[in-house]
Amino acid sequence: MTMQSLNRFKAGGRSPVSLRPQALVRRGTLDGGGLPLLVEPAIADLDAAAWARANREEVERDLLEHGAVLFRGFGLDSAERFEEFARAVSPGLLDYGERSSPRSEISQGVYTSTDYPAGEAIHFHNEQSYTRSWPTKLWFYCLEPATKGGATPIADGRKVLALLAPEISRRFREKRVTYVRNYGDGMGLSWQTAFQTTSRAEVEAYCRARGIESEWKEGDRLRTRQAFDTVVAHPSTGEALWFEHAVFFHVSSLRPSVRESLLAEFGEEDLPSNTYYGDGSPIEDEALDAVREAYARAAVSFPWRKGDVLLIDNMLVSHSREPFEGPRKVLVAMAQLHPATAA
Repeated sequence: MTMQSLNRFKAGGRSPVSLRPQALVRRGTLDGGGLPLLVEPAIADLDAAAWARANREEVERDLLEHGAVLFRGFGLDSAERFEEFARAVSPGLLDYGERSSPRSEISQGVYTSTDYPAGEAIHFHNEQSYTRSWPTKLWFYCLEPATKGGATPIADGRKVLALLAPEISRRFREKRVTYVRNYGDGMGLSWQTAFQTTSRAEVEAYCRARGIESEWKEGDRLRTRQAFDTVVAHPSTGEALWFEHAVFFHVSSLRPSVRESLLAEFGEEDLPSNTYYGDGSPIEDEALDAVREAYARAAVSFPWRKGDVLLIDNMLVSHSREPFEGPRKVLVAMAQLHPATAA
């Protein structure tokens, strides 16, 4: 199933909503869907950050109920105003540690979304689900929409899990997955960038503390391995969720020409990233295809508008990116670390 076949929202289409007397915002949905919740100001010149600060608990409830909240029309016309709005709900924005993708830092805790070629899609994933402690909240901000494409499709992890055949989900539950990453081979990030240090000792200590198997290769290169569950329980609701980087990191997610070129140059064991079952055995094509199909069926997409802010629960909802044309400037911030999980 192609990205074009994803369930799309029509621009401007909204379901009817009621506005309580003296309410400052109105809530609804785009095209009558349940994800994301749409929140818009109901009065002119609403102080967005002040409203968010005063209604933080309500925003938290909305996020837990819906999994994603789209704030539209709040007049957030700069990165500074976005950061102020995000910090009104999530005061402790996180630094981007144990990195897997190139980003540019705009201000402390605010980054560009993945600096990845415009013509390439980014597969569904839960942010930093390859780490022992991940952000539970993700903020996206559209400073400038693309002229064509560039949406950020999202998918409910509960639906993705339910759409997987029992045999497939059972296989992943029992075997888990192992992420293998190689740094310093000329592709992907260097270990210095990924771990934000130039000290081998600091990297080794970091890996030991998190149950990451690490080995140094010739030429100041590093390989790491770590095993994870792909089905986890949400910390607030206890619901089972599909939560992973397995397909995103797998070599089969690369375009055939890119995959063939990388395999010819590096060989499978030295690819920038790849995924196996937890016991090191290969993941079957049918299993990977089933996950992709489940994502495609659960996916919800809408065109960005300038000033949009999308807040997602990073455990309830995964995200991706469509290819695009034009400048497209989307910023991201992360908040509220999940407690570290066991290896």
